[in-house]
Amino acid sequence: MLDRTVTPVDRPLDDCRRILLARLDNVGDVVMLGPAVRAIRAGAPFARLGLLASPAGSTAATLLPEIDEVIVARVPWQDASRSPAIDAPAERRFIQRLADGEWDAILIFTSFSQTPFPAAYAAYLAGIPIRAAQAAEFGGAMLSHQVAPAAWETHQAERNLRLVQGLGLSVEERSLSVAIPREARTTVDAVLATEGVAPDDPVLLFAPGASCAARRYSPDRYAAAGRELAAVSGRRLVVAGTARESELVAPILDDVPGAISLVGRTTVPEFAALVERAALVVCGNSAALHLADALRRPVVVLYSGTDLESQWQPRHTASVVLRRETDCHPCYRFNCLFEMQCLDIAPEEVVAAGLRLLEIEGQAVEEEPCAVSAS
Repeated sequence: MLDRTVTPVDRPLDDCRRILLARLDNVGDVVMLGPAVRAIRAGAPFARLGLLASPAGSTAATLLPEIDEVIVARVPWQDASRSPAIDAPAERRFIQRLADGEWDAILIFTSFSQTPFPAAYAAYLAGIPIRAAQAAEFGGAMLSHQVAPAAWETHQAERNLRLVQGLGLSVEERSLSVAIPREARTTVDAVLATEGVAPDDPVLLFAPGASCAARRYSPDRYAAAGRELAAVSGRRLVVAGTARESELVAPILDDVPGAISLVGRTTVPEFAALVERAALVVCGNSAALHLADALRRPVVVLYSGTDLESQWQPRHTASVVLRRETDCHPCYRFNCLFEMQCLDIAPEEVVAAGLRLLEIEGQAVEEEPCAVSAS
């Protein structure tokens, strides 16, 4: 069998002037790509960097200022629907778009459960000469440079960095960070001001949405926790999410006096600016978690048993991760078969965790916040 495993001394990107980074997942996955993008920019300072992203993931691209252009695509290998459509002409047009870009290299970033070979085949057909990814399996000539994969329990931001380091680039900073556009901050300040929240007044931010039902904590329990946290802290509660999550957040808005709804009213950069304004973020395993980590905002995570904490949890901000231990953890399912026992967490626990983090945040001027976890 032909061995295309790359070693760091190969440094295949040194002469590249156009490098495409493929990350065809959700907003949080693009945010977690940040450290890898910074390392690539540092190692190839004169190259033009493109991001191949899904429609959802592309909305986070402006948070990574090293990205020069974005290609948005819905690709069949990421289609999780029961009856995916077959549109061969559209796929041929996608290949042509890649070919028209005249990319010297494509770096295919995947989660622990994904294969890079469909994206590598598309790049092969488009004539991209350097096609690099992590993989343990044999894929013929699809990858020109194959990096041995990280262990499956590795945090996904670290998994991204493993590919970068496997291509001979150094990594100076491993933590998440995002750059929020000034206009996003201005918009959020203006919207909150209409609700009586001054620009220097931090809020409590609840983001109850998640990409699948198996990751969503009960709205009624969110409401109970929000009511108590707002009353004890004296801070306004802001609830945010996408427009399709309006029904999900209705109990919170109905039950918490003075709660502010920004559901369906923020872009991803504006949502990041809202996270930045928060004294405390409460959310599930979603983009809000990763933005809180990137912006060093205290976060209580209602972490369902779908995934291992080690793969996605916050690493650099003060946090409390709450989950009930269950025999089915991790299930990696979109829908729970066991009445969400992993998220059977009393609102009182959420309140206690939030108050502890608010106390840490209040001491942040004098001392660095510490990380806290619980399960």
